[in-house]
Amino acid sequence: MQPLEKRLETLKSQVDAAYERLAIVEKEAKLIDLDQQLADPDVWHNPDHAQNLSKQAAALRSAIEPWQTLRAQAHDINELMELGDDSLVREFDQQITAMESELARLKKDLLFDQPYDDHAAILKVSAGAGGTDAQDWAEMLERMYLRWAEKAGMKTDLIERSAADEAGIKNSTVSISGPYAYGKLRSEHGVHRLVRLSPFNSDNLRQTSFALVEIMPEIDAPDEVEINDQDLKIDVYRAGGHGGQSVNTTDSAVRITHLPTNIVVAIQNERSQLQNKETAMKILRSKLAQLQLDQHKSDLKDLKGENKEAAWGNQIRNYVLHPYTMVKDARTKHEDRDAQSVLDGKLDEFMLAYLEQ
Repeated sequence: MQPLEKRLETLKSQVDAAYERLAIVEKEAKLIDLDQQLADPDVWHNPDHAQNLSKQAAALRSAIEPWQTLRAQAHDINELMELGDDSLVREFDQQITAMESELARLKKDLLFDQPYDDHAAILKVSAGAGGTDAQDWAEMLERMYLRWAEKAGMKTDLIERSAADEAGIKNSTVSISGPYAYGKLRSEHGVHRLVRLSPFNSDNLRQTSFALVEIMPEIDAPDEVEINDQDLKIDVYRAGGHGGQSVNTTDSAVRITHLPTNIVVAIQNERSQLQNKETAMKILRSKLAQLQLDQHKSDLKDLKGENKEAAWGNQIRNYVLHPYTMVKDARTKHEDRDAQSVLDGKLDEFMLAYLEQ
């Protein structure tokens, strides 16, 4: 029994250490507060606010409950082992082994120790250099991340999408929510390069295309990233493109410019000008939060404007489909020769290599 007791003691100490590092107790208190707010019938008079609280509560619950369960199981086994029933040694061994496996799986949560890692993510994919091939490549990346999110049990909501004229997309913006969504996806932030035989030219020549993937923490609470109203220029205009009968009849589209950084966010997806403004502000806060992380600045006034070009020399990952198949990350050197599986959403190994680095 003594070796089992030693293993259990080690497991309990590791769980306690993880509890402290992940601030589980603080998260439990925050969850209780959110549940109390949601139990108040008056909160549902503002559906958007209530849904935001509900989303926060669900994310916290997903992060907390596996650790709570593991800690409770370890406590229960400890109490049973103290009774000294040697006939249960084999059962204790099996249960401790199962808990050790669960701990090894949950330990990946310890990699998510950066600001906003526990937030939902806003993913934006934009076509870069490469013409129609680049627009098609952007759509391939959009599909890749949606497939990854589906396999990971994440929830996705399309914010805005602009289709290209011939093939693919000009850009697409998606909200992805689930446990540590931003923490997992932040490894994908940057320029992605594709090399393949082009399906869009008659000679079927080898073509290099680029797309920009932006990953931002979704900032729902305005107090997380406080923006001075004087730093904003807000324009309203008539929405264009496909959208039904009333798309061009009202000035519902909103363009917000953050003057210090010259970041521009334009949204015309919703029918309501107010909804478009709220969505644009959320994305602006998310962009500024990501820019703060990129530039290691605590004050918004110290930020410089975005400076990135989806072209040669800036890529973080290369996807080669001809003359051989390989996906290789330029930062971690992690590679996978099954390019099709990666394009079908097999990204966890690339994300883990980035986090461990």
